[in-house]
Amino acid sequence: MSSSEIGILQRIIKNDRLVPKGGDIVVEGSRPAESTLLLDGFAARYRVLEDGKRQITALHVPGDFVDLHAFLLKTMDHGVLALSECKIATAAHRDLGGVTATNAHLTRLLWLSTVIDGAIHREWIVAMGRRSKRSHLAHLICELFSRLSIVGMVEENTIRLPLSQAEVADVLGLSLVHLNKTLQTLRADGLIRWVDHQITVLDWGELSQIAEFDPAYLCLNREAR
Repeated sequence: MSSSEIGILQRIIKNDRLVPKGGDIVVEGSRPAESTLLLDGFAARYRVLEDGKRQITALHVPGDFVDLHAFLLKTMDHGVLALSECKIATAAHRDLGGVTATNAHLTRLLWLSTVIDGAIHREWIVAMGRRSKRSHLAHLICELFSRLSIVGMVEENTIRLPLSQAEVADVLGLSLVHLNKTLQTLRADGLIRWVDHQITVLDWGELSQIAEFDPAYLCLNREAR
């Protein structure tokens, strides 16, 4: 982004506030008048079934617009939950409309954000439908390490992930029992150390091979857009 494009975003993204852990950032069925940028903390898109079971469909880390697509969808078909205390800011849809009308390049970059969200969804669908439980969990860890490294949140091969095991199970679509068994195999093979909310990757090469992890879908390379 150019300095002028950064300035535009700084002007339209405002109203910093804190959302407590467990609070809804976006409510399913609502019609938001703004889109939310996650400044700090972890958030998740989710759906709850009639029987009370929950499926987390996306994880969001600092720097993500958690609902930029609401600008066009209007009515939200899912909720966005704060998995930890989250600091957020918002951009009014009327201001985003002004950007799309006057700044083509910045519009493409915002579009890219939603395109990457779609790419992550596809990888999650493939992992849930066709990967083994072990490969699925390994892929999630590799993805989070890659995304958090971009925003400077990886230290000594370690990330902080403030999710309970029950929440990780909701991400993977597993029971808590199956998650624990799968996690133990990665620990026993010396691939990761997971203590409390700290995950340390001990063997990236082997872990990424088990996950069949290719970060190309995250579009991490700097290219003309």
